[in-house]
Amino acid sequence: MYDLLIIGSGPAGISAALSAKARNMDFLWFGSRVLSPKIAKAERVMNYPGLPAVTGPEMCDAFLRQIDGLGIEIREERVNSIYDMGGYYTAVVNDKMYDGRTVILAAGVSNSREIPGESRLLGKGVSYCATCDGELYRGKRIAVVCTDSGLEEEIEFLAGLAAEVFLCTSYKDCGIRRDNVRHTVGYPTEILGEDRAMGIICGGETVAADGIFCLRSCVAPAALLPGLKAADGHIQTDRQQRTNLPGCFAAGDCTGRPYQYAKAVGEGNVALHSALEYLKKLEV
Repeated sequence: MYDLLIIGSGPAGISAALSAKARNMDFLWFGSRVLSPKIAKAERVMNYPGLPAVTGPEMCDAFLRQIDGLGIEIREERVNSIYDMGGYYTAVVNDKMYDGRTVILAAGVSNSREIPGESRLLGKGVSYCATCDGELYRGKRIAVVCTDSGLEEEIEFLAGLAAEVFLCTSYKDCGIRRDNVRHTVGYPTEILGEDRAMGIICGGETVAADGIFCLRSCVAPAALLPGLKAADGHIQTDRQQRTNLPGCFAAGDCTGRPYQYAKAVGEGNVALHSALEYLKKLEV
């Protein structure tokens, strides 16, 4: 059982991890050494204190030097879901699970809108994890929605299990070449089904499927952690970055605008200190 699980490696996650290290916390940090694609692609950042007119790659390099200098590990695994276990949280990463007394959500915002029917049928034929649930659909028909070419390894894995795959990607240059995969470029307008997912509508075509896999680099907050209060795609927090779930905190773009690095760093630090206060109360 860890003291803290940090989800996301943008400025908010970095800030939380640096403070957690300074406080000698026993924590796990999930993210990527790319840190944030948003930063990496930035031409110039003009308003970050201490780094005037810094380029995105220069800012990433500065962050990484500080992280590596302190010996902080970024666990490069994608968290598929988090569950409130009543006193602690469990993060599901493919076929592995990690427990933490507190969690800080700093995973940014999803650029992909939720598909109508997605949340309602999550766990009822709709899944976010190929490794966790792929075996359930061996020899069956599935539909896969993918918004990130970096996740095509998971599509390959699913295609090796399923009899037929209807693949919808939001990008054109898809690298999947399999006889049992039919690919279309587009984004679904609906997932069909009442008590269980039965199919999908994409590009005006209705396709029956036994299961639907939604593969995105960033999962919508309410879908990532059931019971989490969100509005307009953002996690609701108070001034201490507390969410409606005890021991769960959020920071950065996922809490709402403005989407600025300095704001995210400040919120990450506040979230960490709120997590510390929460842990102290548990010890009383």
